[in-house]
Amino acid sequence: MVAGAAPRVVIAAPASGSGKTTVATGLMAALRARGHRVAPFKVGPDYIDPGYHSLAAGRPGRNLDPNLVGEQRVRPLFGHGARGADIAVVEGVMGLFDGRLETGFGSTAHVAALLDAPVLLVVDARGQSSSIAALLHGFRSFRPGVRLVGVVLNQVGSDRHEQVLRSACAEVALPVLGALRRAGAVDVPSRHLGLVPAAEHGAAAVGAVAAMAELVASSVDLAAVVQLAASAPPLDGPAWDPAAEVARGPEALIAVAGGPAFTFGYAEHVELLEAAGASVAVVDPVRDARLPPGTAGIVLPGGFPEQHAAALSANAPLRAALAAAARAGVPVHAECGGLLYLSATLDGHPMCGVLPADAVMTPRLVLGYRDAVATADSPLHRVGARVTGHEFHRTRTEPAHGERPAWTWRGPDGAVVREGYATPRLHASYLHTHPAGDPDAVAQFVAACRSGVPG
Repeated sequence: MVAGAAPRVVIAAPASGSGKTTVATGLMAALRARGHRVAPFKVGPDYIDPGYHSLAAGRPGRNLDPNLVGEQRVRPLFGHGARGADIAVVEGVMGLFDGRLETGFGSTAHVAALLDAPVLLVVDARGQSSSIAALLHGFRSFRPGVRLVGVVLNQVGSDRHEQVLRSACAEVALPVLGALRRAGAVDVPSRHLGLVPAAEHGAAAVGAVAAMAELVASSVDLAAVVQLAASAPPLDGPAWDPAAEVARGPEALIAVAGGPAFTFGYAEHVELLEAAGASVAVVDPVRDARLPPGTAGIVLPGGFPEQHAAALSANAPLRAALAAAARAGVPVHAECGGLLYLSATLDGHPMCGVLPADAVMTPRLVLGYRDAVATADSPLHRVGARVTGHEFHRTRTEPAHGERPAWTWRGPDGAVVREGYATPRLHASYLHTHPAGDPDAVAQFVAACRSGVPG
């Protein structure tokens, strides 16, 4: 299969908060309801929106981030995620041209160009009328390589407002494919890092997606969107294949934390683990009292353990089992939320006590890409390995790192930052990485799990 066989459209906006998620998620669900096989994607390192995309499309939401996986993998990963679909909907990140702060690398425009995909711009029309023509003219002409093909008007106040807006869009020859009224806004709960994940929101998330689908179906010309998506030309090259990225070895049972507290993960991670020979068992640290018998490795992904600290702490049997496994040398990979769970305490609640650190919530948001270097051997990396990862949290640990930090990188002021904990059998860090960008790390982790517990 070629990497870009599916028709595709990118949903972008001039800025965050314009309504991209409502339009993209509602479009995915509305098209699915009409019999389409929809492949959902999100530009950037976001973990929360893909959860809603998964509900809407009925298949895993996937991320496309050149910063984390490299430009060369974007098309193959798209082809992998779009396999079997007849249309792909890609939700952008921030404003159309907003990417990595220093360069704009990894922006929605960048990914749209890599996919040669048409772009539909969602514009929050509050407080403007004819001026929207100037905004659209600027966005369409700013970078000629980006193919802006239509507009969805959001937060439209009245019939008259919509008429003026449509006339302004016609002045710059951009078709209006839909208009969403203010009264039809869909409310999805949010908190300190954005929307509440779909896995935590439960039945209400299903209802929110259904409401988005109804709003989009009644306000957007779905047939026109499908026609625009079909205008995307074919893309050459093979789809990404996890089996081609890692060598398969003997089976090893790896427990991966899931449930409401650990929802931050990429679908390709489990696919690579399994391709390398792992048998993956999902464990919910809120509810499950033990690790699966024969567990040879443990993966603790990110999420919101701070929202479930009391429940995680109350599950003392699993905390004790995990601590015992770590002491025995079972390899552990913990990322962000997993780091908090391994700490001695989280906001005063006892956690696993594997790391000599206390974690607390803070008012400060830590956010951004990091070009990091491994400072010690671990189950994932050899000293000196280089990765690009992403931080996204409002917690801190005291101390911030152990005697052997997992990573070092340069901060904005040029100072060296040391972060995380690493031993030959443990890697714990705030840094989120995309396994498809470094499949050797996944293979190395599975090999470490397969090597057995030291005596």
